Amino acid sequence: MLLKTTKFCPKTSPKPRKLHHFCPHPPPAPPPDPNTITNLILETDPQTLSHIFHNLTEWTPDLACTILKRLWNHGPKALEFFSLLDRHNAYILSATAFDYAIDIAARMRDYKTLWTLVARMRAQKLGPSPKTFAIITERYVSCGKSDKAVKIFLSMHKHGCPQDLTSFNSFLDVLCKAKRVEMAYKLLKIFRGKFRADTVSYSIIANGFCLVKRTPKALEILKEMVERGLSPTLTTYNIMLKGFFRAGQLNEAWKFFLEMKRRKCEIDVVTYTTMVHGFGVKGEVERARKVFDEMIGAGVLPSVASYNALIQVLCKKDDVENGILVFHEMLRKGYIPNVTTYNVIIRGLCHDGKMDRAMEYTERMKDNQCDANVQTYNVIIRYYCDAGETEKGLEVFEKMGEGHCLPNLDTYNILISAMFVRKKSDDLLVAGKLLVEMIGRGFLPRKFIFNRVLNGLLLTGNQDFAREILRNESGLGRLPRHFRL
Repeated sequence: MLLKTTKFCPKTSPKPRKLHHFCPHPPPAPPPDPNTITNLILETDPQTLSHIFHNLTEWTPDLACTILKRLWNHGPKALEFFSLLDRHNAYILSATAFDYAIDIAARMRDYKTLWTLVARMRAQKLGPSPKTFAIITERYVSCGKSDKAVKIFLSMHKHGCPQDLTSFNSFLDVLCKAKRVEMAYKLLKIFRGKFRADTVSYSIIANGFCLVKRTPKALEILKEMVERGLSPTLTTYNIMLKGFFRAGQLNEAWKFFLEMKRRKCEIDVVTYTTMVHGFGVKGEVERARKVFDEMIGAGVLPSVASYNALIQVLCKKDDVENGILVFHEMLRKGYIPNVTTYNVIIRGLCHDGKMDRAMEYTERMKDNQCDANVQTYNVIIRYYCDAGETEKGLEVFEKMGEGHCLPNLDTYNILISAMFVRKKSDDLLVAGKLLVEMIGRGFLPRKFIFNRVLNGLLLTGNQDFAREILRNESGLGRLPRHFRL
């Protein structure tokens, strides 16, 4: 992928790719297979793609959304594909496809495209929906624009999407998960009358305080909820239980769990899974095992998530081989492992330096119709690089471009950092090429990463390449702020 798609050379300027404005004999339309179409989009220029897609009439909403998901980590190509479909004579885009495109544009901080898509969505009477605005506000909050996100939420009705309790709760959740719980709590107090705040509203705020390890304040929120005539649910109690573990308050978590039993709460699989995970990550492996066994003894059927929690505990805090034994027990009982199951085992094997076995489990995922995701690849690449086997990390990186799992921002950051270990000129050239590819795919580098690569190129005698990167990327307007050599 990197070697195939990167056109930059440290000594000469890249030649622009020629577009074929006239295609008398366009290639035949590909079969409606997501892999084939995704690879075609990645490798073909827009003009040729337009001819090919014009002849492909078997589009379905599911196919379009599958391809958008596969192009998720190549924002410009994803939006290019969306635009081609939008102009297709025989296909009308779905609301879900618009939401995907809006999310991608927002992630790239291409706000002009974002709001153009919202207007087009409304013109086609496909939305925008509360889900659309949850996506938009989450992206604004994640890039530090919380005040702007509040204004967007309050202006939803101007875009034909009136606010209601559900959208209000969704927005509170966005703020809390971004650790802006004080802002969320202030909004709750202002608008709880207008939107008739419910148990869900207060549970979200309690979770927000738990996320920042302020469990006493979370308990105050529960007390306030009860005083306003609202009854906590099992979900509310599970939030508090998880909050105690997150804050490292194991004794408080255990007392809270016993209190739930005393009050005859109908303890469910989520409660037990929280206990298993909570004790386990704090190194209390035996207590985690006992709670898991107690769950089964109480007649509560473990879920795949329960097994994942126990396997993760064993892989991280005990012995990866014990985690694998539980994995096989899970299979014998008829459970189908998911990508998280495999990822915790692969991470455990990598941590033990058993890279060959980790790769075997990556291949075994296919046996359960479970594709490796970007987290799977990132773990393997990171451990190869940490072990000094950078070339193997790059080989895994190359495999990611084969249609179903493109690298994300973390992938590029892992590899770019690895290129500085040996301080070789060739490695710094690779770092520069990775930076160019990363920006070209719609990821905005942190100032530290950008300057580190450019300075590294300067120090290793690659001044021309450094200046070329700065000139090209600045000229294309892809950089979020002014960078200087």
